[in-house]
Amino acid sequence: MTDGILLIDKPAGISSFGVVSRIRRVLSERAGKKIKVGHTGTLDPFATGLMIIVIGKECKNASNYSKLDKTYEATVCLGSTSSTGDPEGDIAQISDMQPSLNEIKRIIEQFIGDEIEQIPPMFSAIKIDGQRAYKLAREGKKIDMPVRKITIYSLEIVNYSYPELKIKTRVSSGTYIRTLAVDIGENLGIGAYCSQLRRANIANWSVNEAKQLSDLGIND
Repeated sequence: MTDGILLIDKPAGISSFGVVSRIRRVLSERAGKKIKVGHTGTLDPFATGLMIIVIGKECKNASNYSKLDKTYEATVCLGSTSSTGDPEGDIAQISDMQPSLNEIKRIIEQFIGDEIEQIPPMFSAIKIDGQRAYKLAREGKKIDMPVRKITIYSLEIVNYSYPELKIKTRVSSGTYIRTLAVDIGENLGIGAYCSQLRRANIANWSVNEAKQLSDLGIND
């Protein structure tokens, strides 16, 4: 393939940029020339799931895919916080209070429906003055993260067994599920972070349609 889109099920432990570079290398080797490859929205290294990879001439349409709604499956770990909002940060337990399922339902209902403001995590790929926010954060620099307006269309509880709260949510483009997890914990007064994250859908595209990197002969 030299033009079009490729659906990939990103594994954990690799960055979105790492996925793109590996695919670019394989496609370029097969074509005998450099193939342009890009992504349409990053997934954190710890996260798995659907990425739409744009190839060749389709790269010019990357922003159209980026604006689409997305569906995620996530595990929120209650009672603890993380410096990055995910399992890769410094974890601290701050509460052993176990909220009831009804309490959690009441809190998450506050996030659904209307457009709300969300502050993205400092450890993210957002560019601040031309630099990735996570690089500035690692250098210990103070960052004023821009507020985003996002919409959470649906947010359902899949399973709850303290401290793990499993959720499924459909959100607008630009929504950070790590931030949603942290906000749920703050509203409950017990802290929380996102311990697992999987992107299941981008608009009508499903991760079930996606290829594994190994299908392309990529094993590293």
